[in-house]
Amino acid sequence: MELDVLSTPGHLISLAARGFARLSEARLKPLGFGVGYLPALMALKNGRAETQRDLARFVRIEQPSMAQMMVRMERDGLIRRSTDPADGRSSRISLTDVALARLPDACAALFQGNREALDGFSDEEATQFVALLDRLIANLDRLGGAGSAVKNQDSIRLGNVSGM
Repeated sequence: MELDVLSTPGHLISLAARGFARLSEARLKPLGFGVGYLPALMALKNGRAETQRDLARFVRIEQPSMAQMMVRMERDGLIRRSTDPADGRSSRISLTDVALARLPDACAALFQGNREALDGFSDEEATQFVALLDRLIANLDRLGGAGSAVKNQDSIRLGNVSGM
């Protein structure tokens, strides 16, 4: 039996992710958001992050990439930085009124895009699909995928050079 690389889960998920990114970008751009902004903005809104480091961990990207994204979000008037009273070298990040006003429309646009992309899926299939993706992501995290570089950096900073 010949293996078809183009039919592997990794390739198909990559195609789906790029499709979702294109769809989301087209819907979010008129609202002043980049597709990558939403996880960080929602983390700030929901109190799950308040520093660049927190955001990088939550979004599962490296600190330099988060720093670049924050520069763009600040330029676009979506976040503000203030000095952390507990650590003058660090900044606290918060949403601006502009971001708070636009977030509901951005979320609605993404939910609509997801509904359209899952056209023909029953509610049970959509729920199962999300559960399967959650399990896949957990497996990938366990294998050293997304977020492992951030985790390893933290381990090294704490003196644990093995990365565990």
